[in-house]
Amino acid sequence: MNERLTEASIHRIPIFPLGMINAFLLVNASGCVLIDTGLPGTENKVSRVLKSLDLSFRDIKLIIITHAHIDHAGNTAKLKSLSGAPVVAHLNDLPYFTGENVMHFCSTGWFGWLFSKTGAIQKPYEPFQPDILLSTQDSFSLSGYGFDGEVVPTPGHTAGSISVVLDNTQAIVGDLVSSGILLGGVIRTGKAKRPPFEDNPLMVSQELQSIADRGVSTFFMGHGGPLPRQEVLRHIEKLKACQVPRQEPS
Repeated sequence: MNERLTEASIHRIPIFPLGMINAFLLVNASGCVLIDTGLPGTENKVSRVLKSLDLSFRDIKLIIITHAHIDHAGNTAKLKSLSGAPVVAHLNDLPYFTGENVMHFCSTGWFGWLFSKTGAIQKPYEPFQPDILLSTQDSFSLSGYGFDGEVVPTPGHTAGSISVVLDNTQAIVGDLVSSGILLGGVIRTGKAKRPPFEDNPLMVSQELQSIADRGVSTFFMGHGGPLPRQEVLRHIEKLKACQVPRQEPS
């Protein structure tokens, strides 16, 4: 490990209680990195965790958005303004960050189908332009921000999904996998399942396997979790039997 890098701690930000919606802070002596920004208007949830660590919005050195769904990217414009931090995201989700296109949602079961009918997941949020855009083969080292790890493309949940892989065998994978019930969290949080929406389960299985092959032993996610490696490997085998869903109209 680079001598100037110090061990990172991962702190969950409960955007919704009981693990239903999670954002995360990576924290070390150099400051912190925010992973996902939660729903619009939830900056107080981020502030509460920052204050518990004797930090403020200005201690956020980087914001990473795992994908463009509103519960992960919806408060990015606000938190970018409060922190002054650059935003890392993937080019393939750019039209949704900027509001140019409306996202489609491929339901994985009855809850996703019913939830999509409420219109809540399709609500527009304040558009933003990421400062650092990854393309298909790009990775982005976190060493410049004092962390031993990188951001890597992990498409499948959406075309522009990305994950954070740390060299201490931990990863934050957005919605590549979920746990709990319905949206996620609450109970059965140690049991892997598909999230309510997922573009391509076979691609997700490949990306999760790639992360596991890097030696990751603990997976943190946006809904429920965290999950140990063996539970994720079990989930990968189930995903391999899935059919790629037909894209539903927005």
